Amino acid sequence: MRPVRAGSAVAVGALCGLAWAAAFRAVMSEFAGYSSQVSWIDTFAAILLPGVLVGALLGWAYAIRLSGGRRGWRWLGLAPAAFAIAPMLLPGALAQLLTTGLGGGAVAVAMLAIGGGFALSGRGPIWARILCGTVSALLIVGITVATFFIAGRRLAVSEPRGVWVALLAFSLLTLLAVASSIPLRPVVGRSAQDIAHTPEATMPRS
Repeated sequence: MRPVRAGSAVAVGALCGLAWAAAFRAVMSEFAGYSSQVSWIDTFAAILLPGVLVGALLGWAYAIRLSGGRRGWRWLGLAPAAFAIAPMLLPGALAQLLTTGLGGGAVAVAMLAIGGGFALSGRGPIWARILCGTVSALLIVGITVATFFIAGRRLAVSEPRGVWVALLAFSLLTLLAVASSIPLRPVVGRSAQDIAHTPEATMPRS
């Protein structure tokens, strides 16, 4: 496995993060129905920008993983926390969360991403991975099933629109959990065969 340039990985990751966040914003619009509004702060600063940041950090983690890892890089596994932190920075958002619970969905998304990433990483105590995987799976299924009850008949399980939105939410959340496992997976170093064919290895010794 050849090392990946960090700049390219970060750029591709940022693009994927932007696409993911934009798609998830569409899910949120379907949840809100006709009352959904797009604004510069709520949409771009609290949803799209965190998506770009999370994608870029996971792309960077991907490049580091393929180059053998480095000191402290596992902390990039907390990158999805940006989805919960960014909305809380908006004026009055934290107070609204504590008093009404509004905004808890962003916290749930961050939790299922980090927990799901750890569960899929293949590293750490098996009991902890099972626990985190179970919680993350329940959150994903809960959000998916809740789709059919959020907007009444418009997103009912008997309606094509409801099934489409539920599948979109399920696939996006599952994909986020899989991507979030990148910084927590075992590193991929160069094989002995790759090292043997490097110019340094084939040069005659004096």
